[in-house]
Amino acid sequence: MLRSTSKIKFVGVIFILACMCRVSNASDTDQFEDDIISNWDLAVQTWTFRQFTLFEAIDKAAAAGLKYVEVFPGQRISAEHGDANTHFNMSAQMRKVIKDRLDEKGVSIRAYGVVHPDQEQQWRNLFEFCKDMGIQTITSEPHPDQLDMVEQLCIAYDINLGIHNHPEPTRYWNPETVFELVKDRDKRVGVCADIGHWMRSGIDPLEALKMLGDRVNSLHMKDLNEFGSRDAHDVVWGTGKANVDKLLKQLYRQGFKGVISIEYEHNWDNNLPEVKKCVEHYNKVVSNLSNDK
Repeated sequence: MLRSTSKIKFVGVIFILACMCRVSNASDTDQFEDDIISNWDLAVQTWTFRQFTLFEAIDKAAAAGLKYVEVFPGQRISAEHGDANTHFNMSAQMRKVIKDRLDEKGVSIRAYGVVHPDQEQQWRNLFEFCKDMGIQTITSEPHPDQLDMVEQLCIAYDINLGIHNHPEPTRYWNPETVFELVKDRDKRVGVCADIGHWMRSGIDPLEALKMLGDRVNSLHMKDLNEFGSRDAHDVVWGTGKANVDKLLKQLYRQGFKGVISIEYEHNWDNNLPEVKKCVEHYNKVVSNLSNDK
């Protein structure tokens, strides 16, 4: 009887230890999966609010529950600052004005573009501006002859370059073209995948993401009401033809790291409610990604 009881206790101890190991392993896995999501920064490209000033765009981003923005060059900064705009050649004083506004609203600039200077000194000025503003990714469509020089600047400043695509027949409309240019370069030189422009060019965005893999370092995420049409327009994520859920899951599987910018190019005068719904959809999908095997 004693031996039987001891055996039961021994088995019980083994069972408990096994359960503890399972819990420990599950916790480690959850932490790994959380680490993937923690490398994603959801932002809004201020082109979405191009009818407004940068300060108003920052306010709208904060109202949508976002902590990050991608700023485009040429947007007026505020009514009180006249014609001053977001070009990277702005003065140090104007940079401070923007930084103060960002701090006040709890928002950071994660990416800047689409921008493509002509000369090397302008590129250097751009990188200096981004370094000073804490910007991690430059969205651009540089001439292929500039890529060697730009790559060295990416390394020197530790700033990413995301080569952006506009629709066919522009230079980078085909993701295979971009991949050939970046595949053997430093990891900081990658692709800013504009989902909407791929769709307008008849490119399946899911297959394009798979092909580009870890060279994707940023996105202009969109959902359109039509596929393959130049006249297609943005709709709330999850309601169009892009299948945003599958795109986010693919990014998760690829171990994506970078900024995902909402670029909503429709209903220009009052698209904040739609941007908020895109944020809600993103949060819903991302919250379930750790359960997707």
